[in-house]
Amino acid sequence: MGSIALGVGLAAAGLDSVELGVVLGAVLIGSAAASVVLGRLGDRVGRRRAYAVLFALMAAAGSTFALTDWLPALVLAALTGTISADVVESGPFTTLEQPMLAGVPGPEGTARTFAAYNAIATIAGSVGALVVAVVSLLPEPPSSQRLFFVYTVAAAGGLVLSRTLSDAVEAPAPEPSLPRAPLGASRVNVHKLSALFALDSFGGGFVVQAFVAYVFVRRFDASPEVLGVTFFAVGILQALSFQVAARLAGRIGLLRTMVFTHLPSNLLLAAIAFAPNLVTAVGLLLARFALSQMDVPARQAYVMALVSPEERTAAAGYTNAARYISRPPAAIAGGALAALSLAAPFVVAGAVKSVYDLVLYLVFRRVPLDPHEP
Repeated sequence: MGSIALGVGLAAAGLDSVELGVVLGAVLIGSAAASVVLGRLGDRVGRRRAYAVLFALMAAAGSTFALTDWLPALVLAALTGTISADVVESGPFTTLEQPMLAGVPGPEGTARTFAAYNAIATIAGSVGALVVAVVSLLPEPPSSQRLFFVYTVAAAGGLVLSRTLSDAVEAPAPEPSLPRAPLGASRVNVHKLSALFALDSFGGGFVVQAFVAYVFVRRFDASPEVLGVTFFAVGILQALSFQVAARLAGRIGLLRTMVFTHLPSNLLLAAIAFAPNLVTAVGLLLARFALSQMDVPARQAYVMALVSPEERTAAAGYTNAARYISRPPAAIAGGALAALSLAAPFVVAGAVKSVYDLVLYLVFRRVPLDPHEP
């Protein structure tokens, strides 16, 4: 629902394309900055306390977006990093939620937990998109900009629920003789992963969902109704694929699940460039999303399993920030490529993301998981 609220709501606020780009850029910058700050300080402050602060900031930011069209205020609210268009891996919240959920015994158990976590988020986002569509059909629909109050209401609920979390979600206490450091022995591996995740996100930045919809309209004259149904189906396929990923990780391991499902999905992504008609393009897109997000719970579980429990918040913060930072330049480059050929960004994205998969497997296939992993 967030992507619809951002697109429709900011358009209703009267922002032109340049101002929209500034606000969306501030959202990404805020997400990256907040993730880094939480990675360094989240465990010191306390995960529950930091979580509550995020919800309070989200409530303030949502209200700001709903009530004003003054660009400086919108940018300031966006820089909190709490207004996200992503259903899965939604900014700094994910940086705290990943280590909170990582206590399930064994890497495969963690993968199952993350599969359920992402599936619930995806289904909720798909339902939210349909709710927006239904509301827009009412005889007297509310102002589109008022959609941002959804963030305020959701944040209020999250703030209340965050106070009910138990001590189990907090970071384990460090050894008395050791100072608490964001990253210790896993620093090198986390930095390598961050660089690779940045490469993957850079590839994805060429073909963000809004761009895919734009191409389908331009090339195939797709209607809003077709796009709505298509992306609802995408969400359902993603939710189902998360459950398959958890089972697959239990059989072949987290790293192989990440690579062996992601690589073929990138070939399908590149193939969309050569689709002769809308039916073929939609079919390739659905096939791609049936595979492409299977790496998400496996990747989240892999990061948590690669580091010690004390390093999990920092590892989540740095790897998530790397993904947010690298996407905006790719979106700009994708727009420039699209001016030459609407098909080119799909080919480039598929190639870049395939390189990520191959390098990831070559670099980490012999790296053991953390011995403290239960």
